[in-house]
Amino acid sequence: MSSEVKEATSPLGSLNKPTDPNFKHEIRAICGENVLECYQCGECTAGCPAAFGMDIAPNQVMRLAQLGFADEVLSSSAIWLCAGCETCATRCPRGVALSKVMDACRQLSVKSGKVTKDQANVLKMHEELLRQISIFGRVHEISMMGVYKMRTRDFFSDVFAGIQMFLKGKMGLIPSRIKGRKEVRGLFRK
Repeated sequence: MSSEVKEATSPLGSLNKPTDPNFKHEIRAICGENVLECYQCGECTAGCPAAFGMDIAPNQVMRLAQLGFADEVLSSSAIWLCAGCETCATRCPRGVALSKVMDACRQLSVKSGKVTKDQANVLKMHEELLRQISIFGRVHEISMMGVYKMRTRDFFSDVFAGIQMFLKGKMGLIPSRIKGRKEVRGLFRK
C-alpha cells in the first residue's frame, strides 16, 4: 500500500492553491453583494443564458469567491461572459445579484492585471458601450462598432453579420437621442 498523499482536486484544478481570505470582502466593497449569502442551490446557473459558454458555472464562481480562490475567479472566462441580464438575481432565493459580483470580479481582474487579450476586447466593448450611453443616452450601434473595431483592430471578423443587421433595419445611420440625456449624464458623473 502506498503512503503517497494525493492532492485534493476539483474540476477546476487543485484545491491546494493559496487562497485570499479578503477576496469576498473586496467583492462586497465594490458591489455591495455578500457572496457568503449564497448556499449553492444552482438557480443562477440553471437560469443563466451564458452559462453554456463559461469555463466555471456561475454558482461555482460564487463558491470559489466564498473560499477565496481569487486567481481562479479573476482569470476565468465566466466573469467576462456574464451579460448582466440579472436573471440570476431574479431566480436567487437569497436575493444575491451575481451579475454585480461578476462585474466586481471584472474590475478586480483588470486591477490585478489578469486580463487576457480576448477579455481585453470584451472590456473595450463594454467601455465603448458606456461611452455611447453617456453621449446619446442609448447605444448607436454603427458608431459603437466602428470605434470598437478601431480599438481592437479586428476589422472584418463579423462584417457580413453587420451588413445583414443594417439591411434589416437593426442599425441606424444617424444616432437618435433620448429625452433625459442630462439625467443619464448625471448618473455617469456620480
